[in-house]
Amino acid sequence: MLHIQYDKEAASVRLTLDGRLLLAHSEEAPTVFLGTGEPETAMFRGNFDITDKVTDRRALRAAGADKNTVTFTEPASGAVFTLTLEEIDGIVRAQGKTEGGGFNRLWLRLAAERDEHVTGGGEQFSYLDLRGRLFPIWTREQGVGRNKQTEITRLADETDGGGGDYHTTFFPQPTFVSSRRYWFHLENYDYSALDFRAEDHHEIGVWNTDVRFDLGTGEDYPALLQKLTALLGRQPALPDWAMKGLWLGVQGGTERATTIRDRCLDAGVDVSAVWIQDWEGTRQTSFGKRNFWNWQWSETLYPGLDKVIEEDRGRAWMGYINPYVVEEGSLCQYAIAHGYLVKKPDGSDYLFDFGEFNCGVVDLTLPAAYEWYKNVIKQNLIGFGLRGWMADFGEYLPTDAVCHGGDGWALHNEWPTLWAKCNREAVEESGMLGKCVFYMRAGAAETQRYSTLMWAGDQNVDWSADDGLPSAVTAALTLGMSGFGLNCSDAGGYTTLFYLRRDEELMKRWLEFSCFTPVIRSHEGNRPATNVQLYDTPDLLAFTARITRLHDALLPYLREAVNQNAAAGLPVMRPLFFAQDCAEAWRTDRYAYLLGNDLLIAPVVEPGADVRSLWLPEGDWIHLWSGDAFTGGNVQVKAPLGQPPVFYRGGSSFRMLFESLKQI
Repeated sequence: MLHIQYDKEAASVRLTLDGRLLLAHSEEAPTVFLGTGEPETAMFRGNFDITDKVTDRRALRAAGADKNTVTFTEPASGAVFTLTLEEIDGIVRAQGKTEGGGFNRLWLRLAAERDEHVTGGGEQFSYLDLRGRLFPIWTREQGVGRNKQTEITRLADETDGGGGDYHTTFFPQPTFVSSRRYWFHLENYDYSALDFRAEDHHEIGVWNTDVRFDLGTGEDYPALLQKLTALLGRQPALPDWAMKGLWLGVQGGTERATTIRDRCLDAGVDVSAVWIQDWEGTRQTSFGKRNFWNWQWSETLYPGLDKVIEEDRGRAWMGYINPYVVEEGSLCQYAIAHGYLVKKPDGSDYLFDFGEFNCGVVDLTLPAAYEWYKNVIKQNLIGFGLRGWMADFGEYLPTDAVCHGGDGWALHNEWPTLWAKCNREAVEESGMLGKCVFYMRAGAAETQRYSTLMWAGDQNVDWSADDGLPSAVTAALTLGMSGFGLNCSDAGGYTTLFYLRRDEELMKRWLEFSCFTPVIRSHEGNRPATNVQLYDTPDLLAFTARITRLHDALLPYLREAVNQNAAAGLPVMRPLFFAQDCAEAWRTDRYAYLLGNDLLIAPVVEPGADVRSLWLPEGDWIHLWSGDAFTGGNVQVKAPLGQPPVFYRGGSSFRMLFESLKQI
């Protein structure tokens, strides 16, 4: 229940929700600030450098309250911020409106405790516990390396400013879940920031003075997420084919794709899908081989592909699309002729560099353009026979873009959700929901409602904490706590630049990790010839075949976990504090998680390791491979290749299924 306590003499306001203190305002410790800022921004290929020159910031120290409305004022400027709160179905909906003062920035502080933990923030790659750090909310390229202390990030920054940092992400979201069992969600798509650096408060900064946000509580984390996902939306259950075997990532034409498919099948690999990102043709750049973004079947590169898809019954073929059209392609020329592209301030079409080729951005806020592009998906992908695709990008809308529905600043963070909605409607209108699966890397609030799957983007082909194998674990957990519970990653990583090369050990360890996620999906990487591929040797093929058999055997269990996500918003991959909520479970360097309710996975994330130290929550846990029993605490187990640390609950109803896995 929401309770507002107002002390007129002390000019103090305390807001509690189900006994949790969320706002504690006084003249000495104000909770609302207004200010003026002037942004400076630069973008290069989806990498944004944004700073804000704040010229004024004022505390609104005077406060008043009447029923469900709280007012904060700053007499010198005449500014009044009115916060109206309404409780609906256990969720508090808040609307804040500013009048007077001429400000354009707002900061709101929520009460915090010293030992409190927070997570979420969308898909964050470096930290599970966000406490102690600032997280800007701006969708962008995640960056190479994502750590300014590393050599790979330094090289990427020097080359094209693409190094990134701990907070850069494709899917930022102004949402967090607190260990005090409440969640906060900012509805604004404006540039914002979640600041968790203070001990006694969390500060939410917004480049707007009118805000909308929501608050909810729960007795446990499943209850919290059930409310949060009821607000943001949930993903439909995946079809069984998507959770079986391997989505084989391959490219290079019909003969090469079918040859590698057959090589895998002959070796016993269960290939449930063949993903060909270059079905529309390719071009060569300094980054590597890139797709030709004109979303039509390339009969030159893939002769007879229509017949291959038709005859390969029982196996899905998957493609690729994004919301951009290459300048020299027929789709771009059609879009130009009909006025379907995003514009520059001077009214000309906004064509910009995606890495040695120019593209137009389809204006998803223009109804005619939106319908046209949706039909491109329906006709050229679904109509062609593809049963899934990577719906890539969505982060590149420039801040100075002019769209039918507004400018780039206002629409940038919402763009991935519009892109997800376009894909979802194409699937639904084709009668293919529950049969087709599209997966995205970019997201924003309510992407949960539209996208059928996320993937963690373009990890380096390495072991780095911020951008390698470990970061894919963190990404899945933070995204799940932000309301999107279906996640996968490129097995083996993607980005191969400078001195990075994928080796056999990394390929095997990433396949092990992927086995215990909803989907196993491989990618040859941006430079396939320099990376080890899962089909390179008989040993790798045999290893992959066993991994797919393990994944197939898990299908009944995965199906239940995926259905829980669809029905109640419980992510398939869950942080350890679902099992025991304590400081140990919030450690950001654990790289361990619950898969559903009854499996605990601790993937090996260091090269050369054949043992793994980890922490187990309290309870009866059985080590899958040895059968040894544990009751929680710090343990160490052997972890040879092919046997990552996996534990199951002793009393699980799936115990017989789990015990059968060690025979595979």
